[in-house]
Amino acid sequence: MGNGSGVGRPRASGAAANRPDARQAVLEAAGELFTGAGYAATTTRAIAERAGLRQASLYYHFPAKEDILAALLAETVRPSLALAARLVAGAAPAAVRLWALAYADIGLLGGARHNLGALYLLPEVGSPNLARFRVERAELKAAYGRLVAASGVAPPAVAIRTDLVFGLVESIAVIRRDDPALDVEAHVREGADGVVRLVGAEPADELRAEAHRLLATLAD
Repeated sequence: MGNGSGVGRPRASGAAANRPDARQAVLEAAGELFTGAGYAATTTRAIAERAGLRQASLYYHFPAKEDILAALLAETVRPSLALAARLVAGAAPAAVRLWALAYADIGLLGGARHNLGALYLLPEVGSPNLARFRVERAELKAAYGRLVAASGVAPPAVAIRTDLVFGLVESIAVIRRDDPALDVEAHVREGADGVVRLVGAEPADELRAEAHRLLATLAD
């Protein structure tokens, strides 16, 4: 169809695959379609059309649809994993570091343009092609576990509290799916408060302020 079809932008021609923004255009289009129409119902042709590319140009960056899914899921975990590594190694009180990680992590999942966290529920996440994502997500959960343990939780309860903490953090994806008008910032703040309560700490204003200062320092 021509430009009047209403489906995406016009297809690019020539060396479109080498456009500096081509890969990101594919990810943006796929994120919209996967979270809207659904992963199974979305074809690579539809993604290419939405991205303004030829289908061959899409394959230049992503040989298969699962490769696009893997790249999108990586965006939901790697920033938090990098932050977690610095927080685990930090010297601030454990509850402060835990609040900071939860606040940033929930904010990442809740504030993204598309609700990519909802893709965690796809059966395709168990495929061999998504192994790296599963490993990185497990590493992030383990970092939460180290902060839970450092907060003074007794060893027999650390695994259970970590499960609860991680579940609370990721719950924003389901809540956001059910309530597109969600007040994300309020949920992020309350979610981080809930996380530190799970380890027996009280999220007082002083704790929150210290966590925000810590995040600002690490962002520099």
